[in-house]
Amino acid sequence: MRRSSWQGVLFPVVRRGRATAPTRATAPTRVTAALAAVGVLGALGACSAGADGASDVALGQEQASSDSYASEGRRDVPTNRNEEYDDSPEQPFQDVATSPLSTFASDVDTASYSNLRRQLRQGVAPEGVRIEELVNYFDYDYPAPEPGAEDPFTVTTQVADAPWAPGHQLAMIGVQATAEKPASRGNNIVFLLDVSGSMGEENKLPLLADSFALLVDRLDEGDTVSIVTYAGSDQVLADSVPGDRHRELERLLRELRAGGSTGGAAGLQTAYELASKNFVEGGNNRVILATDGDFNVGPSTPEQLTDLIEDHARSGVYISVLGFGMGNLKDSTMEAIADHGNGNYAYIDTLDEARKVLVDEFDSTMFVVAQDLKLQVELNPATVSRYRLLGYDNRRLEDEEFDDDTKDAGDVGAGHAVTAFYELVPAGDGARDDGLDYQDVDAGHSTDFLTVHVRYKRPGGGTSTEVVLPAGADTYTTHPSADFRFASAVAEFGLVASGSRNAADASPARARERAEAALGEDPYGLRSEFVSLVDAYEEIAG
Repeated sequence: MRRSSWQGVLFPVVRRGRATAPTRATAPTRVTAALAAVGVLGALGACSAGADGASDVALGQEQASSDSYASEGRRDVPTNRNEEYDDSPEQPFQDVATSPLSTFASDVDTASYSNLRRQLRQGVAPEGVRIEELVNYFDYDYPAPEPGAEDPFTVTTQVADAPWAPGHQLAMIGVQATAEKPASRGNNIVFLLDVSGSMGEENKLPLLADSFALLVDRLDEGDTVSIVTYAGSDQVLADSVPGDRHRELERLLRELRAGGSTGGAAGLQTAYELASKNFVEGGNNRVILATDGDFNVGPSTPEQLTDLIEDHARSGVYISVLGFGMGNLKDSTMEAIADHGNGNYAYIDTLDEARKVLVDEFDSTMFVVAQDLKLQVELNPATVSRYRLLGYDNRRLEDEEFDDDTKDAGDVGAGHAVTAFYELVPAGDGARDDGLDYQDVDAGHSTDFLTVHVRYKRPGGGTSTEVVLPAGADTYTTHPSADFRFASAVAEFGLVASGSRNAADASPARARERAEAALGEDPYGLRSEFVSLVDAYEEIAG
């Protein structure tokens, strides 16, 4: 962790019980997320074109071959049109006078960034760009909660001028979860591995085996591992094997072979049954699904599959989804499974990325500290006339859903951070004149920019708690922190790469320059890598 360079303001928390959120004109709904969970899953084909008659792929590879893949896997390869991505519409600017509230579910997924990296290294224009996942891929030095704090997170805000829109401002909201993982009696993990014919490529099953071997090395005698594979049918290779039996588990991974059609629903059912049978009270009970996403739901209807995932999530068995490969990647499907299963979604393009997700971020991936975390931002009409949330396009909620404890939202793991940006159009001087005789409303005299409301549940809890944090005039600065400058550069690049219609004067060149000047310590070189990806994008874009 870098030493803090954060110049924003950490506000005192005002705690509230359940309250009815103020109403406004209906906000954009999570239509696409629901369609992804119901419609997309039902529309998938039985298997990829490479499934029929695919030869078995041996996985007895040593570490050296895995490392060679990490560099070799970056060669230029055309993107296959069989890949599927979410097409959620972006949020346009909202008028504060009629829509003062903005509500969305937290999101800690990072798959979009690593998938974008893979596409740019192939020399193709990126698809499936989700701005929030680009921003949330990186660590920021937000203040962490004090040990024993009442709430398991802090909220930090900072406001500065928007680099790509003269006259506009940019508000950065950061939610930092505690790194203290909840008391646990160990990990009960089920590996659910796709071994169908579509996985028989170098950057799929071989990389999958090497990736899970890294995770196995992280486990000990207090953990249990089960392994389920699925192709034409599902097969249980291991049932509650102690986590310290590394050689046995790694041997099973190395002996995996790819071939046959795909029956993902049956595999999911078996994996959940094993996780439930071996359930550890007070432990981490999780299914880790690894696939290219190209699986047939078999005899189950889409509704049944969605119910299966959500029922087990409510029982305390969560799911993490790891995407592998290219050509027929079903990004939209995997994101929907993670969203409905109280889980997270990452895309593994190299062994380094596997190490980041499964080793370096093990606690944040496995241990939930805040469940169903939602944010509702109330904009102040005295200081802001219009606003727009950047990204979170398939995570937006109706305002009424904010205090609805039955509404599922994102879960945040130990040490995770959630960052969101709002582009603000400052209020003009003088009273607002909209030509209406009966609708004039005094905006008041507060100098706050906005107020952040956060609602969350304790893991396994059924009732949420709300915290309220105002962002006053002192959050504005003409010298934003290095984290603000870097994260806003990533957001600016995301506006261009996603083809945003509200990108204004967003420029990859300016984003690159700002990011390079805000690298900080960058111990793993991830920020420097981003700068190189912007260069690659500019070469492709011409």
